[in-house]
Amino acid sequence: MEKQVRIGIIGYGKMGSQHSKALMGNKVPHALLTCVADIDPVRIELARATYGDALSYYDSAEALIESGSCDAIIPTVPHYYHPPFAIKAFEAGLHVLCEKPAGVYMSQAKEMVAAAQKSGKVFSMMLNQRTNPLYEKAREMVQGGELGRIIHANWIITSWFRAQSYYDKSTWRATWKGEGGGVLVNQNPHNLDLWQWILGMPSRVKATVYYGKHRSIETEDDVYALFEFPGGATGIYTTTIADSPGTNRLEITGTLGKLVIEENALRFHRLDESIDAFNERFDGEIGQPKNEVIQIPVEGTYTSHAGIMENFSAAILDGTPLIAPGEDGLASLAISNAVHLSSWTGEGWVDIPCDEAAYNRELASRCGGQLPV
Repeated sequence: MEKQVRIGIIGYGKMGSQHSKALMGNKVPHALLTCVADIDPVRIELARATYGDALSYYDSAEALIESGSCDAIIPTVPHYYHPPFAIKAFEAGLHVLCEKPAGVYMSQAKEMVAAAQKSGKVFSMMLNQRTNPLYEKAREMVQGGELGRIIHANWIITSWFRAQSYYDKSTWRATWKGEGGGVLVNQNPHNLDLWQWILGMPSRVKATVYYGKHRSIETEDDVYALFEFPGGATGIYTTTIADSPGTNRLEITGTLGKLVIEENALRFHRLDESIDAFNERFDGEIGQPKNEVIQIPVEGTYTSHAGIMENFSAAILDGTPLIAPGEDGLASLAISNAVHLSSWTGEGWVDIPCDEAAYNRELASRCGGQLPV
């Protein structure tokens, strides 16, 4: 692999500038940033002041897509615009690495997936935490049966602290019309993706969600969700932007023991016999299988966003399998949609994926009567 994929970034905000820095800093060997687009002249001038004549600059996504200056795009824009810009790019014969989330509502994201399939171009999602060896190893152990039958999982992911100033700096953030949600669609697409990537897709959820409880925002900032999985396992998922210091602790319990991911370490509380076998033979009043705690060695380096961009480039150049195929973005979006719908309709059980028409009606009612895009 000697060539480089020419990348165009649409939206030179926080993530757009971060990806630009990685690309221009040779963090992605087989990708080359060639152009940037933003509708805000101030942002374009900032990019120009940073990179000068090394890049081409455009005042709209459409202009960049039609320019011939790139082979692929990364849209880093408000969430509603991920699918329409991706669709335009596919129709123009470009590859797409879509920032998370895949969109705000499923019918929109499905149109993007259909356009990708029709185009035959490479389509990936910026699900960068899939490159974390801790989660890769956890997935391998769960899906390889080392924990036995999964009984339940518990993720406390409250390390996404955001101050009020974070929301005040962007008019679109944490609004229904601008962002389409809060902590679930901004920070948690990564964790919701890992939730289903490791455990498999949950079948239904019921949730209690607080909107604007801790910050002066329209959308959710505190979430408590109970999941059921097809095999009978249950999961409890807690997230907020309010806690400092926050916690990031994932526990997965099976019939052969418990896996814990916390503080950049992976521990396995391995039982000396399965819970099922113990229940069959034990005739005492109180007892449980013995266990030993094993520190699981994890090999590899967490390559984050740069790793996903390099993998995307390799897929274009030589067909390397994608770490995060674009279609996989539908999973975390389906989960967050169902959590929202449960909270909006009485906090009862909602199937995953949820009723798209019902979700769209509820969302539209919070956006002034119609969906923004």
